[in-house]
Amino acid sequence: MSVAVRFAPSPTGRLHIGNIRTAVLNYLFAVKKCGRFLLRLDDTDTERSSEEFAEGIHRDLAWLGLTTEWHARQSDRLAHYDEAAEALKAAGKLYPCYESEDELERRRKRQMARGLPPIYDRAALKLTPDEHATFEREGRKPYWRFRLPNTDGEHDLKPLPTIVSWNDLIRGDQTVDLGSLSDPVLVRADGSYLYTFTSVVDDIDFAITHIVRGADHITNTGVQIALFEALASAPPAFGHHSLLVDGDGKALSKRIDSLSVEGLRASGYEPMAVVCHAALIGTSEAIAPHTSLASLADALDFSHISLSPARFDVTELDGLNARLLHMLDYADVSEQLAQFGIDGGAEFWHAVRGNLEKLADAKIWWQVVAGDITPVIEDRAFLAKAADLLPAEPWSEGTWAAWTKNVKQQTGAKGRALFHPLRLALTGREAGPELKTLLPLIGRDRALARLSAGA
Repeated sequence: MSVAVRFAPSPTGRLHIGNIRTAVLNYLFAVKKCGRFLLRLDDTDTERSSEEFAEGIHRDLAWLGLTTEWHARQSDRLAHYDEAAEALKAAGKLYPCYESEDELERRRKRQMARGLPPIYDRAALKLTPDEHATFEREGRKPYWRFRLPNTDGEHDLKPLPTIVSWNDLIRGDQTVDLGSLSDPVLVRADGSYLYTFTSVVDDIDFAITHIVRGADHITNTGVQIALFEALASAPPAFGHHSLLVDGDGKALSKRIDSLSVEGLRASGYEPMAVVCHAALIGTSEAIAPHTSLASLADALDFSHISLSPARFDVTELDGLNARLLHMLDYADVSEQLAQFGIDGGAEFWHAVRGNLEKLADAKIWWQVVAGDITPVIEDRAFLAKAADLLPAEPWSEGTWAAWTKNVKQQTGAKGRALFHPLRLALTGREAGPELKTLLPLIGRDRALARLSAGA
C-alpha cells in the first residue's frame, strides 16, 4: 500500500509551532515510507479565511523545506461535499434539525438538572411531517446532524454504550464511546459544511492512508471512523501526538507572534533547527541537529513520542540552532552570507561558525575582521610593545602562537595578562573565535592600527 498523508491547516491565521509539529511529523513519515504528502487548505470558513494567510502557509512550508506538488483546497470541492451529504440523507444518516442555540442550551441545562448527560436528545427525529412543514413556513432553515450508530435499531433513539476502537500509531489501543456523544452537526443552517464532514470526504477521495494529528482530535476520531463507515469506506490509520505546552504546563498561545513560522524566521532561526525541534520535542530521542530531512526521517519513530504534553522551551531551540550552525559547511550558508555582504569565504566561516547562535551573528565577526571597530585598550604600554613585535606578512594560523610567544618573552606577561589585552584590542570583545584563526583574517594593517589606537 502506498502511504499518503496530509497536512490540513485553515488559512485563518499564521502557522505556529504547534501546526509545524503536525506538518513535520506527517512530512517525515511520508519521506520515511516513500509516500506522498498532501497540503490541503481547509478554507470553507469564508468569513475568517483569507488569500493572504493561504499564501503565508505556502511560504512558511517552503521555508521549512516541506515542499509538495500535491495541493487541494476545500473551497474547490463543494460539489463533492454536496454529493456525499445527499448520500447520507438518502440513507437516513443525516437528519434535519431546527433548534436555535438558545433552545439547545436550555435543553442541556434541563438534562443536567435531571442528572442526565448533556447530549442532544434527537428530538428532531421525533418531528412529524406537519411539524417540519410548520418550521419551513416560519422560515427556519435546518441544520443537519449525523446520526451516530449507537442504538439497537432505526426506531430506537436512546443511545447505548457503543465502543469504537483503533490501534493508534502513537498511543496504542484507543477507544471512544459513541453512546456518550451528541450526534455531530455536519451541515450548518446556511448550508456550509463543518470540518468533521469535509475532512472525511477529502480523506476518502484522496485515498489518505494515515492521519497524524494532535491528541485533541481523539474523540473526533471515533466520530469520523463512524462517518467513514457510513460512507462505505475503510478508515485510515490514525496517530495522535501530544500537544505542546509552555514551561508552566499551559497550552501555548497561538497568538504569540514569536512562535509563528514568520516570527521564528524573523528571529533568525535556521529552518532545519525548527524542523528538528518540532520532530524531536516530546520524544525519547535526544533533541539533536540534523542537516537533512532524510536523516531526520530515519530517526523518526512514532513509538518514541511521549503521551504526555511536550514542553516547548525557546532556550532549547536556541541551543539546537547554534549546534546546527556549528555543523554546517560553507556551501550550506554561502548564499545567505553573501546576502549579508560577507565575502570571507570558507576560511572566515570555519573561523567563526563555532561562536554563532544565529547566522546573522556572523555579521558581527565580519565587522571585526574586515571593518572598523572600537578597540578596548587595557594596557597601552603592553600593547605598544606587542605592536612593535608584530611579524611581517604573510600570516597563517601559526602566526598567533609565534607572535604571542615572542611578546611573552619580551614583556614577561603570561596567561590572562598576555592574551586578554590582545583580544580586547584586536576584536573589541571579551570572548569569541580563536585568535589564531581570526588574526590572519584581520591582517597586519588592521591589527597594527588597533593595537596602536589612541597612542
